[in-house]
Amino acid sequence: MNRNFLTGIVLVAAAVVSSGCVSTGTFDTMQTEKDDQIATLQQQKAALDKQVAAIQQDNGSLNQQLAECNRQNTAMQEQIGFLGQQRSVLLEANRQHQQQYDALVKDLSNEVKKGQLQVRQYKDMLTVDLAEQIFFDSGRATLKAGGKKILRKVGAALKGYQDKIIRVVGYTDNVPVAKSLQSRYPTNWELSVARATTVVRFLQDSGVPPERMVASGRGEYDPVASNDTPEGRQKNRRIEIMLIDKSLANEMEKSVH
Repeated sequence: MNRNFLTGIVLVAAAVVSSGCVSTGTFDTMQTEKDDQIATLQQQKAALDKQVAAIQQDNGSLNQQLAECNRQNTAMQEQIGFLGQQRSVLLEANRQHQQQYDALVKDLSNEVKKGQLQVRQYKDMLTVDLAEQIFFDSGRATLKAGGKKILRKVGAALKGYQDKIIRVVGYTDNVPVAKSLQSRYPTNWELSVARATTVVRFLQDSGVPPERMVASGRGEYDPVASNDTPEGRQKNRRIEIMLIDKSLANEMEKSVH
C-alpha cells in the first residue's frame, strides 16, 4: 500500500512538473506574439500619427487657400461694384452727349438742311463743319456777310456748353495762295490759321468766352477728299469747330507736353 502511494505521488509530481514546463513555453510564445503585435500596432499608430499630422497640415493649407479665395472674391465683388458705377457714369455721360448733339442739330437744323454746315458726333467731341465758300472769298480771311449771320447762330448755340473747349481749325486745298496775296499769306498754313483766328474773334464778339477757345490751322495737310477734282478741293476748304470735353482737352494737352 505504501509502495502504491509513493508510486502515485511520483506520477503526480511528474505530471505536475511536466505540465509546468509546457505552460512556461506556451506563455513565452504568447508573450513573444503579443510583443510582436504590440510593436506592429505601435508602428501602425506612428504611421497614423503621421497621417493625422499631414491631414492637419493639409487642412491648414486648405484653410489658407479658402481664406485667400474669400479675399479674392471680396476684391472681385468690390471691383464689379466699381465697374458698375463707372458704367453708370459712362451711360449718363453718353446720354448727355447725345442730348447735346440733338440740341445742337436742332438749333442749327435750317443751316444743316441748306448744306451750309454739318454737325458730327464722335465719342466726347461734337464737330461743326462749315463750308468755306459761305464764309470766305478765295484766298481771303475776311468773313462774308452770309458767314457772319450763320456764325452768330453757331455762337449762340455754343454758349451753353460750359464744359467744352471750343477748338476752331482752318483747312485749305492744295492750290497755292495767289502771288498777289503771298505777301500776307505766304502759304496755305498762314491762310488756314488766319481764317480760324477770324472765326474765333467773331465768336468772342458774339459772347463766347475767349478762354474756352483755341484757333489753329492745318493748311492743306489734312484733306477729307481728293484734291484732283473741284468737288474734292471744295470739301477740303473748310472750317471745323470742335467741342471737346475739358477733361479730354487737358489729357490731350498733357500728351503734347
